[in-house]
Amino acid sequence: MGGIADPRDFRRALGAFPTGVTVVTSRDPAGQPRGFTANSFTSVSLAPPLLSVCVAESAASAAIFSAAPAFAITVLGNRQQDVSALFASKAADKFTRAAWREGALGMPLIEGGVAWFVCRREQTVRAGDHFLLLGEVVAYGHTPEEPLGYCRGAYVDFALSQSALAGLGRSVSVQALLEHDEGLVLLRLAGGALGLPAGHALGPATDPASLLGVLAGLGLPARLDFLFAVFEHAGDQRMSIVYRGSAGGDPRPPAERHPIGAVPLERVADPALRSMISRYVRERVEGFGIYVGDDSSGTVQTLMREIAP
Repeated sequence: MGGIADPRDFRRALGAFPTGVTVVTSRDPAGQPRGFTANSFTSVSLAPPLLSVCVAESAASAAIFSAAPAFAITVLGNRQQDVSALFASKAADKFTRAAWREGALGMPLIEGGVAWFVCRREQTVRAGDHFLLLGEVVAYGHTPEEPLGYCRGAYVDFALSQSALAGLGRSVSVQALLEHDEGLVLLRLAGGALGLPAGHALGPATDPASLLGVLAGLGLPARLDFLFAVFEHAGDQRMSIVYRGSAGGDPRPPAERHPIGAVPLERVADPALRSMISRYVRERVEGFGIYVGDDSSGTVQTLMREIAP
C-alpha cells in the first residue's frame, strides 16, 4: 500500500477528533521521574482493566517507557494547559516545575488532574513509527472537575464557569437538557406546554431559584456535563445558557420524562426551544456541538482556546 501524500494534512484530519489530554509518567532505571503529554490514550478492556497509550519511537523517553515495569496516566483538568505544554516540551526540569505526588508502585501522579490510573506494563506492541504501551490498572481515582480537551490544534473548554456567568452583566436563564432513564426531562407549564428546568444562575443548590436549586426541588440530583447552547433573545438583553447532562432520582411534578425518540415537540411553544430540543435529539446520535447566536439564528461550534505559542 502507498503512504500518505501529505502527512501534515493527514495530521490535520486526525486532529478533527476531540480528545482529552493526559500526562503519562514513569521512572527511569535510576528512579528519576519521566513524563510526556499524550492524547492517544484509550480504555481497552474492563475485565481485566486495561488501558493503552501510543508512544512515538522517536520520543526521548521511548526506551524508558517501553522497558518500565509500570507507568501512570493523569487526565488533566481544564485549567492545566500550562502543565500540558510543559510535558509536551523538551524541558529537563518538568518535575520541578509541576506539582506531583507519588502514587501506587511509586509512580508519579500530576496534582490537579481529574482522573489518574496506575498500571503494570502488560506488553508493548510495535505499530509503525509508534508503539502501543498496554497496561493493567492496579489503582485509580477521579474527581467531578471538568477535563481539558483538545481538538484541531486548540484546547477545548467543555463548560462555562460560574464566574463567566456572573460576568455577563445581563439577565440570564440557565437551563438544562437532562436525560433520565432513556428519557428527556421537561417541565409541564401552563396550558400543557413544555419547557426546560431553568434558574437565574447555575447554583448553588441551596438557592431555590438557581438551576441546581430548581432541580433539587424537583427531586432530580443532576450531573451537568457540557454546554449545549448559548443564545441571546432578540429585542432585549436576556441570555439563555443551556447545559446538557443526566439526572437521577424520582422526578416530581411538574417534571415529566419523555422518551428521547418521542418528545412531543408540538407542545414546546417557544420556537427557539423547540428547535434546540430537536437538535439535541438529532445530535445525540450524530455528535454534539454548541449553539452560539440568538433565538432566531446562529451557528453550532466548539468553544476553543488557542494554544499559547
